[in-house]
Amino acid sequence: MKKDIILSGVGGQGILSIATVIGKAALKDGLYMKQAEVHGMSQRGGDVQSNLRISDQSIASDLIPTGKCDLIISLEPMEALRYLPYLSPEGWLVTNEAPFINIPNYPAEEDIKAEINKLPHKIMLNVNEVAKEVGSPRVANIVLLGATIPFLGIDYAKVQDSIREIFQRKGDAIVELNLKALAAGKEIAEKLM
Repeated sequence: MKKDIILSGVGGQGILSIATVIGKAALKDGLYMKQAEVHGMSQRGGDVQSNLRISDQSIASDLIPTGKCDLIISLEPMEALRYLPYLSPEGWLVTNEAPFINIPNYPAEEDIKAEINKLPHKIMLNVNEVAKEVGSPRVANIVLLGATIPFLGIDYAKVQDSIREIFQRKGDAIVELNLKALAAGKEIAEKLM
């Protein structure tokens, strides 16, 4: 088992929280894991990106080569496009379809969606709306994480356990909200596949 994952988005969206949950779940599943991240611009609403490599064998490098990524997880559709050169021909893109418009010359939403729709393997969903339906816009990142469950290759129960561990200090209500968001994203992805 080997999964090379790129996570992308804009500062403050929760990309690094997704990486933490996946990393913990991979370790619980007895897998090796390496991570490299870029988050210096996160406080300015800039690009946030993380390479996450998971395998049942030892991993030499924490960076993913061009054309070798199995899964791109993006909380921002334009940021998803930025990393498409890394996606393998069999790879999947799971992205939020709602843009985070933080620059004056942001491309037209239709153009971004048209580019994403050219991909053979993609899941696009409005995680912001789903998060509101679940109970809080703050769990949009966990909704997106849930939508990646069919592609992660990590036991769903291990992902749930990681969420419990990470959010337990915030109380049972927050844990349950995040578990509900995870399940909602998973259900949507399974319907869209």
